[in-house]
Amino acid sequence: MTLRERQKQQTRRDLLEHAKALFVERGYAAVTIDDIVSAVGCSRATFYLHFTGKPEVLQKIGAETMAQRAVAVYAELDEVLDSGSRAEFTRWMRRAVAWFEENQAILPAWDEAVALEPEFRAIAKRAVDELPAAMPRYLQRWGPQRRAEAHLRIELLVSQLERFFTRWAVQGTITSTADEAAEVLSDIWFPALRPPR
Repeated sequence: MTLRERQKQQTRRDLLEHAKALFVERGYAAVTIDDIVSAVGCSRATFYLHFTGKPEVLQKIGAETMAQRAVAVYAELDEVLDSGSRAEFTRWMRRAVAWFEENQAILPAWDEAVALEPEFRAIAKRAVDELPAAMPRYLQRWGPQRRAEAHLRIELLVSQLERFFTRWAVQGTITSTADEAAEVLSDIWFPALRPPR
């Protein structure tokens, strides 16, 4: 790799790192491309050599910090559901809440971008659509004729987890421990993810 290529990669990493810090500090809408390039010390032209705009920057931040782990969390759920153990499911639920805790700082910016940027809605939808694909045994148990329902159940699980986490950790409007929440969420979701006989 040439020095120029290394510098280009470093500039890209710097843009992502500073954009993430700004999104966490100020929120998605309040941050401009000028803010990002100013923090890095480069030009707008340099920014556009790497990214098409703010939505792509946030998408790359999400892909690097969240998306791969999210798919791994749901691949793990596939194994847990295959075991048939409610206790394992509750432990999975606690790990899922922990995943949200790890990504807590960037999640409000992600939600804001989904609300503000039509193109980002498609990115967010793709991220959720990929989760059932990480769960082949789960989908197989529902069968091809009920695959859409199986997908919907995972989407609803993700939505409830996201909403719970926002109200619990971000807004502080739900008061419970993570373990209490994991137990109640398991009561709801362990039977809901098992196909009716």
